[in-house]
Amino acid sequence: MIRLGEYNTLEILRTTSVGIFLGDDEDNDILLPIKYMPEAYEIGDKLEVFCYLDYDERPVATNLEPGILVNEFQLLKVADVSEYGAFLDWGLEKHLLVPFREQRSKMLEGQWYVVFCYLDKKSNRLVASNKIDKFLSNEELTVRVREKVELIVTRQTDLGWEVIINNAHKGLVYLNEVFKEIAIGDAMPGVIKEIRADNKIDVSLQPLGEKILEPAANKIFATLEAHGGYLPLNDKSDPEAIREELQMSKKTFKKGIGTLYKARKIEIKPDGIHSL
Repeated sequence: MIRLGEYNTLEILRTTSVGIFLGDDEDNDILLPIKYMPEAYEIGDKLEVFCYLDYDERPVATNLEPGILVNEFQLLKVADVSEYGAFLDWGLEKHLLVPFREQRSKMLEGQWYVVFCYLDKKSNRLVASNKIDKFLSNEELTVRVREKVELIVTRQTDLGWEVIINNAHKGLVYLNEVFKEIAIGDAMPGVIKEIRADNKIDVSLQPLGEKILEPAANKIFATLEAHGGYLPLNDKSDPEAIREELQMSKKTFKKGIGTLYKARKIEIKPDGIHSL
């Protein structure tokens, strides 16, 4: 079976004036247009291609790499908005549609959104949705405390950053436990910190058991990361230089770098502090 929205490994069956036809083990075939054909090939060779519907709603294969696969969450940019909905740039010629009914709020051209891609059963088309919560469930969890997981950041709340866990569940990283710059759409590893009685999940971005750094250390480390892992400041620096860069006193700064040093987050050298 040739699966739309996924990579398929298919066999070269025949050549035509418009491209080559690829097939699976069930006698299904699909066109790989001329512009996507390999320079050298033989009948019987296997190719890995992405399959979707072209402008005429016909199944077609491509060797272009899509920005999202079916049943997956990703951050994509709106390329255009029309009477049918928002169209996302996902790296292919035909943009990916987000119908108006699948938009949490009106999507704007040029803006980026976390979306979920799925195959619409009525039309057999690949579409996307910005109403991502309906594709997540914490009713039956597939993760455990202390398990390493993959995260996608979806939005910031007063408590912290909401994240998608393993493309399946919803979780939260508390603001006071974030020690680096993160943004909506960022993908990163994490660890399940706690699963509450109502199946709400708390997530950590650092290994469990690592000491949560106090606010000054948090700010210093975030600034350090934003500057590529180096700041020309140490415990000998002029108080005004510290205040100008970090908006904190030298006393607070020294306490912060002391915490970071003990946590093995930084190295203190004569020219400044370096992240490890």
